[in-house]
Amino acid sequence: MNMKNNLFRIILMFCILFSTQIGAQTFVHDQSEEYQWPTDSLVVEKLHQWQDLKFGIIMHWGIYSVPGMVESWQITSEDWITPDTTRTYDEYKQWYWGLSKDFNPTKFNPEQWAQVAKDAGMKYMVFTTKHHDGFCLFDSKETDYTIANSGFAGNPKVDATKYIFDAFRNQDMMIGCYFSKPDWHSPYYWWPVKATPNRRHNYNIEQYPERWNKYKGFVYNQVSELMNNYGDVDILWLDGGWCTAPREDIGLDSIVDMARDAQPGLIVVERSCPGKHENYQTPEQTIPATQLTNPWESCITLTHDWGWTPRQVFKTPAKVISILSEIVAKGGSLLLGVGPSPEGIIAEDVIARLDEIGAWMKANGEAIYATVTTPVYTNTEQNIWFTAAKDGKTIYGIVPQKDDTAFPEFIEWEGNAPRKGSKIITLDGRKSLKWINTEGKTKVWLPKNVNGSNGIAIKFVTI
Repeated sequence: MNMKNNLFRIILMFCILFSTQIGAQTFVHDQSEEYQWPTDSLVVEKLHQWQDLKFGIIMHWGIYSVPGMVESWQITSEDWITPDTTRTYDEYKQWYWGLSKDFNPTKFNPEQWAQVAKDAGMKYMVFTTKHHDGFCLFDSKETDYTIANSGFAGNPKVDATKYIFDAFRNQDMMIGCYFSKPDWHSPYYWWPVKATPNRRHNYNIEQYPERWNKYKGFVYNQVSELMNNYGDVDILWLDGGWCTAPREDIGLDSIVDMARDAQPGLIVVERSCPGKHENYQTPEQTIPATQLTNPWESCITLTHDWGWTPRQVFKTPAKVISILSEIVAKGGSLLLGVGPSPEGIIAEDVIARLDEIGAWMKANGEAIYATVTTPVYTNTEQNIWFTAAKDGKTIYGIVPQKDDTAFPEFIEWEGNAPRKGSKIITLDGRKSLKWINTEGKTKVWLPKNVNGSNGIAIKFVTI
């Protein structure tokens, strides 16, 4: 009997774990399959500037940071969500939304956020001004559900978005404004007289067009507030990509026209929705299998979560550098997810890891920033990723450290052959390395003291 019970428990645990993995992927946005270049020359110009930056930070921060839980999603009633059985569904939503009263980041320090990001080698930022739960981190006049009416009310920095954007601008970073197209707190999106079975609006728009028009006006006005009252903004990062049919029409053409009147050249990212308003693609928590020629960015978390949680499991600095190297070699940028604490600071355990990444970037960033792709972009067996300078002749090879294992004595690859008689040097320390090329294969002997460095980057001139 005990053996049968144990077997049952094992099978049950496997099923729970398997179902958790399926659920964890439910709210991960897939990469769109088509791309349409913008026609506005100012947008194209800014897009090219953005493509040179390569490494950015996205910061999820809101009422979900108070208990340290997943952002917004727990208030949906989709099948993959595990319900709180101690409350009715409506009671749970009210409890969650009521966390705004407990949101009181008494140590709020956006200057620290920006300094930490700069020290990590990041060049642009995206901040969640409003997630799907509808809580606004800016002083919106369209709703009372804002930071101005939270536990933080009365603080001189209560209009948090203003101070966050200013702090990052002062560090010469591009400013990205995350904004959720759906707003589950708005009665014009989730009508309170009806059930909320999933992430979409919960009433028939054709039956109640006047209600949906009020929602469209609500979204338009909130985006207008952000585009007109918070200084220069470079990216409008629109999340909530319910892009499968029927696609929700929020009047995005007029919203984008208005936003670009206020912010000429604004990059618009309608996530996972192919078309003219997806100026770059955003695969989430994953990296495309091959190089892409259109602009793209992988958004990937430093931990398992987008926001702050009390028991975080971190990617190592070497892992982040490996992810960044692969993404850049394939033509993209990395947007690394970091969640500020409920008190409003970046925690020390986060800073320690980002500082280590920043030290590597300071020594080896030449192989990352403002680079372009090269047709031979990897040797996966040797864990080498190649990028190229815009001069058309300089090649960089990046060998991230893998799982704290020792570097090999040498690396080798085919293609990207160094010019005869030229040098191959390390970017960190500018050391010349011994190399040979025979039968189209380049072999390079690595320094003996690179273990623990998180990765080595080399530079050479190709044929």
